Amino acid sequence: MGIPLTQQAKVAAYVVRQKLAGRKRFPLVLMLEPLFRCNLACAGCGKIDYPDAILNKRLSVEDCLGAAEECGAPVVAIAGGEPLLHKEMPQIVEGLLAQGRIVILCTNALLLDKRIEAYKPHPRFIWDIHLDGDRAQHDWAVSQEGVYDRAVAALKNARARGFRTAINCTLFNNADAERTAKFFDDVTAMGVDNIMLSPGYAYERAPDQKHFLNRQATKNLFRDIFARGKGKGWRMGNSPLFLDFLAGNQTYGCTPWGNPTRNIFGWQRPCYLLGEGYAKTFAELMDSTDWDKYGVGNYEKCADCMVHSGFEATAALDAITKPWKAVAAQLRGPRTEGPMAPEIDLSNQRPAEFVFSRHVQEAMKDMAHEPPKEAKKGAKHGATAPQQAAE
Repeated sequence: MGIPLTQQAKVAAYVVRQKLAGRKRFPLVLMLEPLFRCNLACAGCGKIDYPDAILNKRLSVEDCLGAAEECGAPVVAIAGGEPLLHKEMPQIVEGLLAQGRIVILCTNALLLDKRIEAYKPHPRFIWDIHLDGDRAQHDWAVSQEGVYDRAVAALKNARARGFRTAINCTLFNNADAERTAKFFDDVTAMGVDNIMLSPGYAYERAPDQKHFLNRQATKNLFRDIFARGKGKGWRMGNSPLFLDFLAGNQTYGCTPWGNPTRNIFGWQRPCYLLGEGYAKTFAELMDSTDWDKYGVGNYEKCADCMVHSGFEATAALDAITKPWKAVAAQLRGPRTEGPMAPEIDLSNQRPAEFVFSRHVQEAMKDMAHEPPKEAKKGAKHGATAPQQAAE
């Protein structure tokens, strides 16, 4: 495992407290998106398809720290967009660490060398650098040549400065098991602290729809990869049972409330991947969302999803309530042969609703009624100017 035991213990203790308090639903990881603006335009990304007026907005430091306090999750994963475009990101990270959070800062690393002086190494802080395979595979995934080399150079620089580093690897249906295993060998040799792994999710607005994996293809691919990794010493950042799930050995439903998302629109329903409504507060999100409407077997959009943000929380909760099961999975690794676990029945799932455009229109309408920035500077009663993206 690439996750320090102290951090595993911190999360486990948090879960035990929630269980003892009788809470049925509670978050494990806050998915924090301070802005949607990015300096790449990846074909498989559904997070940057917004008008410029929305891409230029960002959450303030106070918004970000308040969201963490509001939901109380022990881990905060900062995504986007590209977080390093946010000029106040160092203060956000520092504030979250001061709250006692484990902070994962996801970045494509194109700005990391330029920004790194503003950050300090910390045992609860890790740079999670986006690498979707070797040079050719990653540059294809991000739709730009030369990105892999720049990201690897930034990763090595961060390690040399004493930072913990991870890679965030999302795989699509053109991934080759042998090639991916070789890539994991390479990043292990670089000394990364862990490899965070997930299949891609078919965002409805992603420009490239033909390269996403279905569930059976996901299981076959990950079995092939894990079979090549036995004894290699790969330091995985995912829980052992989530990896076993990817290999088709666990029948898990998703736990969307385990990784709630806070972005410039508010608290996103129902999860990081589907934006089908927004709540003003975390309590409203938890209390008013019809969670049973979503997930594999319940909703057509969820049918092929096996993504970490939906299922890692399920696996983590299973591990904490059944530790012997997690220990067994850790010792043997994901099973790569034999029958797979039964699949969830899809026959009763409700059809997909396509609501993205409506949310964008509503956001643009709300923004049209905001006072201009100059007017807000002199506003009374603590009003603040609308936040804008740094670059």
